[in-house]
Amino acid sequence: MKYLGTVCIGALALALGTAASAQTTTLRIQNHQAPESTSGRLTAEFVENVEAMSDGDIKIEMFYSAAVVKSAETFDAAASGILDCDMTNGSYQTGKNPAFQFVADTMGGYDTPWQQYAWLYDG
Repeated sequence: MKYLGTVCIGALALALGTAASAQTTTLRIQNHQAPESTSGRLTAEFVENVEAMSDGDIKIEMFYSAAVVKSAETFDAAASGILDCDMTNGSYQTGKNPAFQFVADTMGGYDTPWQQYAWLYDG
C-alpha cells in the first residue's frame, strides 16, 4: 500500500508539475476504501496535505468506496477523463495486465513476508 501511495503521489506531482502556479486545479480522484477506514482517513489527510502544501492551488475532490465507478473500472475512467486519478489497489486491474499483481498483492508471489520485504527494499 505504501508503494502504491508513493506511485500515486509521484504521478500527481508529475501531472501537476507544469501547471501554472496562479491557476487552481481541481482533481477528481477515486479511492476504493471507505472514508472511515484507516486507509480512508489517511487519504483524507493526503487531500488536506496537498491542498495545504499547494497553498490552495490544488483542490482534490475525493470519492470513496467506488462512488463514481466500480473499482475495476477506475483505470479506464481515469484514462477517459471521468476521473483525473485512480487510487484503487492495482489488483483490480490484473485483467488488463497480470503484472499489476506485483504492485498490488506481492504476497501472492512469495513464501514468507520476509521475501516480500526483501523485494520491496532491495529489488
